[in-house]
Amino acid sequence: MSELHDLTALEQAAAIRTREISAVELAEHYLARTEALNDTVGAFITVTPEIALEQARSADATVADSANPDDLPVLHGVVIPVKDLNFQAGVRCTLGSATFDIVPYGDDNVVLRMKQGNLVMTGKTNTPEFGLPCYTENAVAPAARTPWDLTRSAGGSSGGAAAAVASGLAAAAHGSDGGGSIRIPASVCGLVGIKPSRGRISNGPLRDPVGEFPVSGPIARTVRDAAALLDVMAGTFPDDPYPAPPLLAGETFLRAAGREPGVLRIGRFARPIAAGVVVHEDCLKAYEQASALLEEFGHVVEDIDPPLPDMVVPAFETIWSVLSQLTPVEPGKEELLQPLTRHMRERGSRLSGLDLAGAVSFARVLARGAINATSAYDVVLTPGLALPPVPVGYFTEGGDSAVNFERQKAFTPFTSVFNLTGQPAMSLPLHWNAEGLPIGVQIVGRPYDEMTLISLAAQLEQARPWLGRHPDLW
Repeated sequence: MSELHDLTALEQAAAIRTREISAVELAEHYLARTEALNDTVGAFITVTPEIALEQARSADATVADSANPDDLPVLHGVVIPVKDLNFQAGVRCTLGSATFDIVPYGDDNVVLRMKQGNLVMTGKTNTPEFGLPCYTENAVAPAARTPWDLTRSAGGSSGGAAAAVASGLAAAAHGSDGGGSIRIPASVCGLVGIKPSRGRISNGPLRDPVGEFPVSGPIARTVRDAAALLDVMAGTFPDDPYPAPPLLAGETFLRAAGREPGVLRIGRFARPIAAGVVVHEDCLKAYEQASALLEEFGHVVEDIDPPLPDMVVPAFETIWSVLSQLTPVEPGKEELLQPLTRHMRERGSRLSGLDLAGAVSFARVLARGAINATSAYDVVLTPGLALPPVPVGYFTEGGDSAVNFERQKAFTPFTSVFNLTGQPAMSLPLHWNAEGLPIGVQIVGRPYDEMTLISLAAQLEQARPWLGRHPDLW
């Protein structure tokens, strides 16, 4: 007999609307699983049962009072937690750091959209310190681990969100992505992750940092669930500096998941932009299998050169080092920072304003060139990562932060490119290797064209469904 967490997010929402199950029953189910498994998988920093049950009771009351429950929000009453880099009013926020522990008085804009969607939030998911690295190991919570092999990292910086969804502690989750932080954990946890276009989801009121790399987005088990959650989170606010154009009237991302994409022209590359990086055979196999599947559908798949030169890497590193300094740390607490964070902040402190301005300007010029270079293609395909899931402690092994940073670059050479350009990108779990570990592939769309990506992703999912695959602890 199936359990509640076997249902997709959309199936759960439908059952709540028809009163086959209650939102309270669903929240209690996930809270019980979280209590049992959180220490094992490191999904949450903070769990908020009282808030979740209050939200669930309100969702049930709304169903009872509704003349037409079908008019309720698409994921009404479903459990979707928030990453601990974002503010949720009245809920502790740590940013994954022992130096930061506040209870904000207001919601970030994306959290406000989630509340307007009547979601139930069971807590704040685990993230590395300030969301900087591509793994989730910090001083405030257990390491986030992929449930497919508990010795291995769930990635980062949305590692807790992905661990929660892949372990059946939430139907889907909010994540954020400044250099791959949705797509990396989605890949190593066997999930769908969408990094939407820059400006599709508001970063307000506080977070539009230099470089404009970070965006919020959904992590889910299916394309349709991810599309539905994107519908909930999307939408601009009057003060957003880079608002994405709205969808056409009546359009939704979920509807795109139900449409055939037509015949697409797809460019592909598997040569990392960072010089000297070697792509593991498992990642290349996933990439080649995805290419063959696309051709089976009649899409035109062509090899292309990487759209950016390797000279972009120093510019990205300069901007990232400055970003590490933008979160204030109280005097006297610097020694509580993780070694990598201290290393990056020290590196950033040596840069001048002219260094930063030059890096941002150069990155923007290269980003425009990359968009032009791929503009003839509807979609670009790449490997998701250059390595299969790595062991917990792989990046911090030896204690040398410079080596740590180089290992991260060699692990994730395909993701940050598209934070630079602002294009939408998805990770899809189309392959598992001989060890039973998920290996994602990345598809990238034209600026603001999430619709084509989602339609294509749904076509691939239908041909190679992955929903029935579960880790042992499921």
